Amino acid sequence: MKRRESIFVLGSIAWGFWPGRRTVIAAMVAVVLLPIDAGNAGWLSDLLKGSPKQGKSSRQAKPPKHVASPKSAAKSAALAKRAASSKRHTVKLAALGPVQLPAAALKPVATRCEPSKFRIVLDVGHTAESEGAISARNVSEFAFNLRLAKQIEQKLKAEGFTETRLLLTEGKARRSLFKRVASANDLRADLLLSIHHDSVPNKFLEDWEFEGKKSHFSDRFSGYSVFVSRENPDFKTSLAFAELIGKEMKAQGLDYARQYSQPIMGRHQRPLLNRETGVYRYDELIVLRKTRMAAALLEAGSIINRDEELKMSSPERRDIISSGVAAAMKEFCEPRWGMLGPL
Repeated sequence: MKRRESIFVLGSIAWGFWPGRRTVIAAMVAVVLLPIDAGNAGWLSDLLKGSPKQGKSSRQAKPPKHVASPKSAAKSAALAKRAASSKRHTVKLAALGPVQLPAAALKPVATRCEPSKFRIVLDVGHTAESEGAISARNVSEFAFNLRLAKQIEQKLKAEGFTETRLLLTEGKARRSLFKRVASANDLRADLLLSIHHDSVPNKFLEDWEFEGKKSHFSDRFSGYSVFVSRENPDFKTSLAFAELIGKEMKAQGLDYARQYSQPIMGRHQRPLLNRETGVYRYDELIVLRKTRMAAALLEAGSIINRDEELKMSSPERRDIISSGVAAAMKEFCEPRWGMLGPL
């Protein structure tokens, strides 16, 4: 007869002929059961339970001196239950070891992207009809955006991202925003980067003349900035890519525009997501929140700042920025991004 069955038989006999000592018997059984596998000890709690009447009878009976009191017996039973529970948890933890994981979970996931197949859309901010900001020397933002986007395209293709596409949109202001989103979605791009150059709110502008023409400037702020929208369908990837761009801009010796985190910007103030890389959150930007792919917007620098405008006009600065974007894309497509996902 198995040990557990023997204990049940002995317990049943004692239960019938020694009703005043049931609690003691329960404690004795609990002590005996301690070495038994935890999975077979689940009935112990049921054994310790009794009707209210039985409990009262047990309390009224005075045990002999050589037998443990009901209080001691209950304590022993509690210790027994705790020990059984501890053993049961140990078994469960052991079952969760690496050897029990499915084989598929141990295999590395495919890489995030292959450069030759990864389709990047470079969105040239604004249009020839809606030129965006005007620089301190009366050059349109659209002209700056187009020159920089073309250089980034060349750099990406030279680095193996041969499916890079330049997106030029026509039309006026808001209508062109929806057109560019529709075009990007039709291209089934994997990633969108919108290229822009920065200015300032009108309240910061100062008057001056350049080559005999009246113009405006503000030398108060400078630097690049990167924006993402929390409403983008792939915000996690958008943020990861934006972080890489910001990191590479910093590595190239560039500083980010800090004014967007300041109250002086009023309605133009944005939450700063990373004070090291200059990534901001701008949820309402249509080009970021309406595209079906991950998207980020780069303000490459301030063209309303007279000194920075000259730098942004130079091939050297465009090469620095395009090299930074290409480096960010290469890091994005490294195998670790496929295995771990954006950090």
